[in-house]
Amino acid sequence: MRTPLRPLTRRGLLTGTLGSATMLVTAGALAGCGTKGAQQTEAGCVSEDLSGTEKKLAFSNWPQYMDVDDKNESKRPSLDAFVASSGVQVTYTEDINDNNEFFGKVQNQLAACQGTGRDVIVLTDWMAARMIRLGWIQKLDPAKLPNVTANLLPSLLNRSFDPENRISIPWQSGLAGLAYHGGVTKEIRTVDELLTRPDLKGKVTALSEMRDTMGLLLQSNGHDAANFTTAQFDDALNKLKKAVDSGQIRKFTGNDYAPDLAKGDIAACVGWSGDVIQLSSENKKIKFVAPDSGVMLFSDNMMVPNKATHRANAEELINYYYQPAVAAKLAAYVNYICPVKGAQAEMEKIDPELAANPLVFPDDALLSRSKVFMALDEKQEKEYEGKFQQVIGA
Repeated sequence: MRTPLRPLTRRGLLTGTLGSATMLVTAGALAGCGTKGAQQTEAGCVSEDLSGTEKKLAFSNWPQYMDVDDKNESKRPSLDAFVASSGVQVTYTEDINDNNEFFGKVQNQLAACQGTGRDVIVLTDWMAARMIRLGWIQKLDPAKLPNVTANLLPSLLNRSFDPENRISIPWQSGLAGLAYHGGVTKEIRTVDELLTRPDLKGKVTALSEMRDTMGLLLQSNGHDAANFTTAQFDDALNKLKKAVDSGQIRKFTGNDYAPDLAKGDIAACVGWSGDVIQLSSENKKIKFVAPDSGVMLFSDNMMVPNKATHRANAEELINYYYQPAVAAKLAAYVNYICPVKGAQAEMEKIDPELAANPLVFPDDALLSRSKVFMALDEKQEKEYEGKFQQVIGA
């Protein structure tokens, strides 16, 4: 099933509510990271698992991030099938609208080693890294996740914030790259073209999500976005500043670039693959470009927070979604990168066109050029976000 363009996509919700307020919210959230007692350890905050006697699970996710039935939106086919096969009753809540906002909801409980009432939460790489750094997430048992071990894409292994995949398992992934409207401009292939080509002046937008925009610029300068120095960050930031000062970049956005690109009000942008799939389904002239210098790969990750009392049930759910046929059913609805090997063959039975889309099932060549932004410590996060916000004028 090809879903229509939604007015606000899942990835858009990630940053769309932040906009120019990103740094203010981040600063407030980070203040909690350094408060006395916030840091927890596995030995100091022990969680009891009641899965053996309680066949239930509380699952918190983002809106529009689960497949629904075309005729009855109260039904979630893949999740309903899990409940039927496992006997685990799932309370599914779409209560994650923004990473920092959600952090604020659960910060006090997790800092005090108290339960949040949730057994599975889904958060983006950088927030997952922050919570792991604070010791707020339970380790998973690999023996109970054989499908993850067998089927997780190699490009999502050995991530810096969870190198053994013991704490966070990708729910869906996506790419940040370039996009352009072929009806109003010629093809764009590089970040440097986007930032300097005279015919694009004032017709370009970039993302207010620091990790995506700066990751692409770091890569374009020949640096590794997964492992860079402050000097290299500043080098890439200077390139961005020149494009801002010259008027090349019109503005920085959340996902509100999507309708502007669809109408041709902007010619090109830094954008997200999920958005562009939806736009291109309506207008084939809208294209996503993965620069040869590289693209940014992000994931939203399933995690079990401290004091969640149904870890084994959560592991059963996670393992279930790493079956290729189940993963394909989910990907057919959400249109982001499916992190499960073998799902592409299953997708051919559902939607052959979507199965052939490299933005849902990237080939090895594209994945080899993708990077997950380097995990930042608290000091780096404040420093780099602050510098970025100064340049983009937030």
